[in-house]
Amino acid sequence: MKGGRSKTETKKADSKLSVKKRGAAAGSKQTTKKAKPAKDPNKPKRPASAFFVFMEEFRKQFKEKHPNNKSVSVVGKAGGDKWKSMSEAEKAPYAAKAEKRKAEYEKNMRAYNKKIADGGNASGEDESEKSRSEVNDDDDEDDEEGSGEEEDDDE
Repeated sequence: MKGGRSKTETKKADSKLSVKKRGAAAGSKQTTKKAKPAKDPNKPKRPASAFFVFMEEFRKQFKEKHPNNKSVSVVGKAGGDKWKSMSEAEKAPYAAKAEKRKAEYEKNMRAYNKKIADGGNASGEDESEKSRSEVNDDDDEDDEEGSGEEEDDDE
């Protein structure tokens, strides 16, 4: 048999092409995954890069020129092409805005991290528990007064 494969060659090729069974391999992957911690909704959002600052403005301009366009990808591609063709001098104002946002973000993150280090909970639940307790104290006083009035009405 010229050019053909012998039985031993096909067995080797088949063993390389065979698919692993799901048994132990799949089970081991599931045990190594760790649950993600819940995201804090009060954590400051990361600032936009210079390109995304540019895209905010570009989207408005593009929408005015092409009001019938409903495709997000067309706007993104056009914005990307324009950004690539811009010089560094033309990109400078967007980079400055991005730097300003980054500085504000870093300031907010320092405050956020300090709040977590001090109070342990930056989600604002401490304040809401305090305000709830004040409200509950007022409700307790109202209940006491109200209960006294009810007793007078019954007599």
